[in-house]
Amino acid sequence: MDYVYILREALIWIITIFWLYQILVSVCSLVKLKDKPLKVNKNHRFMAIIPAHNEEAVVGNLIESLKNQEYDKNLYDIYVIADNCTDNTAEVARKAGAIVFERFDPAHKTKGYALDWFLQQKIKEDAPYDAICIFDADNIVDKNFLKAMNKKLCQGEEVVQGYRDIKNPTDNWITAGYALFYWTMHRFYHLARYNIGLSPLLNGTGFMVSFDIIKENGGWKTVTLTEDIEFSLQRILKGKRLGWSTEAIVYDEQPTGFKQSWSQRSRWTVGHMQCMKRYTGELFNSVKEKKSLVTFDGFLYIVGTTPMLIITMLVFGINCAMYAAQSMTNIEFVLNILRYLVPTLFLPIGTAILAMTLDRKPIKPMLKGLLYYPLFMGTWVIINIKCLFKRETTWEKIEHVRNIKIAEVEEIPEKI
Repeated sequence: MDYVYILREALIWIITIFWLYQILVSVCSLVKLKDKPLKVNKNHRFMAIIPAHNEEAVVGNLIESLKNQEYDKNLYDIYVIADNCTDNTAEVARKAGAIVFERFDPAHKTKGYALDWFLQQKIKEDAPYDAICIFDADNIVDKNFLKAMNKKLCQGEEVVQGYRDIKNPTDNWITAGYALFYWTMHRFYHLARYNIGLSPLLNGTGFMVSFDIIKENGGWKTVTLTEDIEFSLQRILKGKRLGWSTEAIVYDEQPTGFKQSWSQRSRWTVGHMQCMKRYTGELFNSVKEKKSLVTFDGFLYIVGTTPMLIITMLVFGINCAMYAAQSMTNIEFVLNILRYLVPTLFLPIGTAILAMTLDRKPIKPMLKGLLYYPLFMGTWVIINIKCLFKRETTWEKIEHVRNIKIAEVEEIPEKI
């Protein structure tokens, strides 16, 4: 039993050091940095790209918000990739003013394939754009999005994630859970890392990439279910940090049904596992070769998902075995279990409230969501455990039905 005790203590130290590092980095979100100087002063040309699969109910609102950007209308075009659509997405998008490309390839349904198919054509055309901005069809975009991304380009940034806010945070406990999770990550993961020269990650939508980067890559070369994380890791492998913009705001619709949320989060978890399998070794080698904090932090991100879950489960199993062997008292066993349950399920409430306070988001309308937040995070832990044994890799569409316009989202702070 002495060897089991030593193993448990070693695993606990690994978990402790990992989370102390995360806390230390998160504190850097409180640092206020001076704005970077402009390297050039020009208005760049953008492609706004919207991959859409059967999104006739919502794509029009996104196009409307893009057309109303406070940016020179001659310097950006709106493209919709109607991807394997069986509804009127293409027709709705054309009527709304977008340039529509229709794609039919049932064997390759993910966003990554659609983006690569489209961008390959634009590369061959030598299209006269400086950067691309990618949005999900259910999004609506703040009027200053392109202006903020243009500023980042002028500052020398090549890949920048915008601030992904939520269209429907107060619909129910599920959408509230998503909102609290994203708000926390934005403040304590992405902003914190950007402040100290580490790399944020792409969030799936509302991000900008220099067109030169796309040309260098030969298109959009991702194959996992989480193309955003994969693209981020590809940049980090090269020692390149991503940018972050709190001024480039995009509003995203979250699923209201538990079944859809379970399916979506399962897909994200499997995508992370695919990235872990594909890139962990390469990131480790990159850390050794480049001796860069950017690649080291990227390596910690990928090992902080499934591997850290497995280590935590091992500690839990060892505690149970020691208790069964009467090597641990009842009080010691309960305290050891609480040591993991409290940070996993209840500490996120405090961090979410702190993030909302720092970002001046109203807390009162989110009180019910905060109460249910441990349930939301708990189900995510269960999803992660489930995906260790059963991984569904088929893409399933998330239904988007909330017909919310940008003007309605801008009114939400006053309403609540």
